[in-house]
Amino acid sequence: MKRILIIRTSAIGDVVFASPLAAALRRTHPDAHIAWLVEPGIAPLIAHDACIDEVIPWPKGEWKALWRDGRRLELWRRVRAFRAMLRERRFDTALDLQGLLKSGLLAWMSGARRRVGLGSKEGSGWLMTEVLERGGDHARISSEYLFLAQHLGLDCADFLPRLTVAADADARALDLLAAHRLIPGRYVAFAPFTTRPQKHWFEDAWQTLATRMADEHGLTPVLLGGPDDREAAARIAAADARIVNLAGSTRLPEAAALIRHAALLVGVDTGLTHMGVALARPTVAIFGSTCPYSVTGRDNAKVIWLGKSCSPCRRHPTCGGSFHCLRDITPQHVIDVALPLTGLPA
Repeated sequence: MKRILIIRTSAIGDVVFASPLAAALRRTHPDAHIAWLVEPGIAPLIAHDACIDEVIPWPKGEWKALWRDGRRLELWRRVRAFRAMLRERRFDTALDLQGLLKSGLLAWMSGARRRVGLGSKEGSGWLMTEVLERGGDHARISSEYLFLAQHLGLDCADFLPRLTVAADADARALDLLAAHRLIPGRYVAFAPFTTRPQKHWFEDAWQTLATRMADEHGLTPVLLGGPDDREAAARIAAADARIVNLAGSTRLPEAAALIRHAALLVGVDTGLTHMGVALARPTVAIFGSTCPYSVTGRDNAKVIWLGKSCSPCRRHPTCGGSFHCLRDITPQHVIDVALPLTGLPA
């Protein structure tokens, strides 16, 4: 393999999980040209990875807008131009990590002679030259991508999520910390938000944890999240004036830098939490309705999951909204797991 295209367009957590594949490819094929096709909003997450030669943004949002506005001819022109751009790069191999019809079409558009689909569905398998069912030890982080790497005969040493924070993003994050009188290494980052309510820990639990972290361990609680999380973040922050609410105030690169400077990250099953593992920061991940990885590969990252008989329910909860898989995880439980990771006194 000399010119390789990785296709994992979204979401944040999935791109983080897939990130070690680029390093495995580089170790095995040091002279290869490695490109990654991803949605523009997530592209900064991998843009500074030294193992990736090129990040290709897929303008999904632009295509959807053209379709919605009825501009079908212009959409067709854009798609053809994108296909031509991909084919100009003469990829030998396309690795479709997403396994959906849209990602399969992108792999086919690349013109790569070898197209490997991981768990291909929605008919995308017909667009592949090889289909590999998802496998591996599901308890291990990044297991399905490790399984693919092993299938490809790659050097899989140290196959763990990895992120590189750019210097300019780090500088902006430090300025933001200074503006809020926060000291690197003296705050706890919270990642409470996802797009699925059955993955959320309860707001009163976050409030209790925030106050206890500040009172008992001298760590200022900092809320991270996107623009859509502002309202929920404001409710959590209202409980204690010491909570610093940065939800919706940072872009992805700055959020990564803030996580890198935190003494501890606590979060639910969401992309920002997985970034803590990738950045090798002390991390506690709270899982309930989704199937967790219990093997993080890092001594300073732990997962809390109670293993209820109804869990994981994924998108089909049977508890009537009580979500006791998360309600029964107490702030004290989180503190007990977190403190040994940080070196802070109990």
